[in-house]
Amino acid sequence: MDEKELANLDVDNAKLAQLGYRSEFNREFSLLETCAFSFSILGIVSGRIFHPLFRTSAGLYYFSAKMAPEGYAPLASWITGWANITGQVALVTGIDFTCAQMIATGIAVGSDGKTILSLGATYGILLAILFLHGIICSAATKIIARLNLFYVLVNVGTTMAAIISLLVVSGDNKVSTKDAFTLFENNGGWENNGWAFMLSFTSAMWTLTGYDSAAHISEETAGASKAAPTAILVAVSSSAILGWILLISTSFVIPSIPALLGTSLPLPMGQVFLSVLGKHGMLTIWSFITVVQFVTGAAQGVDASRVVFAFARDNALPGSRWWKKVSEKSRVPVHAVWFVMFWAGICGLLGFSAAALTSLAGASVIGLYTSYAVPILLCITSGRNKFEAGWFTLGRWSIPIGVVAVSWVIFITVLLLFPPGQKPEPGTMNYATLLVGAVFVFATVSWIFSARKWFHGPVRNVDDGTDKKNFRIE
Repeated sequence: MDEKELANLDVDNAKLAQLGYRSEFNREFSLLETCAFSFSILGIVSGRIFHPLFRTSAGLYYFSAKMAPEGYAPLASWITGWANITGQVALVTGIDFTCAQMIATGIAVGSDGKTILSLGATYGILLAILFLHGIICSAATKIIARLNLFYVLVNVGTTMAAIISLLVVSGDNKVSTKDAFTLFENNGGWENNGWAFMLSFTSAMWTLTGYDSAAHISEETAGASKAAPTAILVAVSSSAILGWILLISTSFVIPSIPALLGTSLPLPMGQVFLSVLGKHGMLTIWSFITVVQFVTGAAQGVDASRVVFAFARDNALPGSRWWKKVSEKSRVPVHAVWFVMFWAGICGLLGFSAAALTSLAGASVIGLYTSYAVPILLCITSGRNKFEAGWFTLGRWSIPIGVVAVSWVIFITVLLLFPPGQKPEPGTMNYATLLVGAVFVFATVSWIFSARKWFHGPVRNVDDGTDKKNFRIE
């Protein structure tokens, strides 16, 4: 490490110390690798919270504490932290269970429909994936950082291959341009087309998360104050372009939605590639898509584990003393990693019910979006005069953009609580209310009867000692 790198390291750790935390990780993520990490998860937060947020893994709940009215910082931090952890763990489950379903879809196509895995077998694949992700996420930061370069190459390459193959191989079998862009079919359980259209937003929401991913690895990033917001801007813009093109190409090659939904494959998208590319072509591109899903889950596992570590570091979780430990060898919160994988496996039991699994995806979005909305709301209200503008700021646009952001969270959260049909039955009910409600009831009850007496928000530990390997101020 040369003198310039050492100087940058000192600046990063000095800024972290100003927030009250000592450095406990190796800063191995470069700007490029941070961009790759954010690209793997995707997301963006109101620009006004960029500057202080991207110095600590605590991220959103730390910011909520700093922007809250006097006397309410612990409560704001408590709500934001529990909402974020709930969403993070549920999202790991959703990503990895989908990966398991992708593998099951590939097996079904490869066997010409003769082998359709049971829900139990699919759950077994989920556990295997979680175990592998636990091993990957427990690796040293340097290894994780380099792996993210591989992740982004696979992600972009596979997306481009999917777009080109769908448009080229389909030939003259594409639908008309008018149908691809304007055809509306209501295949849901609600008769009102306007309401059905709004509810269609919810199916994609669990992929539009990870807004705070760069913040959670900021303590492992060199030049975090600039690298993290830059990474989010790059990731969002590139993902938006590629995702939009992929959706358009898919719209051109789906002649019948009802026929697609009637497929026997675990995932209907597999039927799209099978119809267009044939068995061998489908299996080729599908194997790469499955790898993309796998590496996305690995990145999300890192993200979630850093949230658990940060919350435990502030003594907010049961057993915090255990979950906040950092491995002396890898400089990674290994215990927090396996905390995430264990609870993701427990949540995966919901996969035995299609309705419960769908509800889990909704619950992850509600939890995460709540944790996004709280600090933004505080920033544009009680925290307006507390905020210190940094390298990136939206200036006078911060308040109107913040209002839009909070309004959107309220709107989409309400939609996520509705069942898919007008007359829901136990097998088609939306259980997101139950799942999210259970966590919030636990957090509320524990706050009223216990936590309010001992949880004081972010806890300074910079005075407890100094990690000489990572923290040097001359």
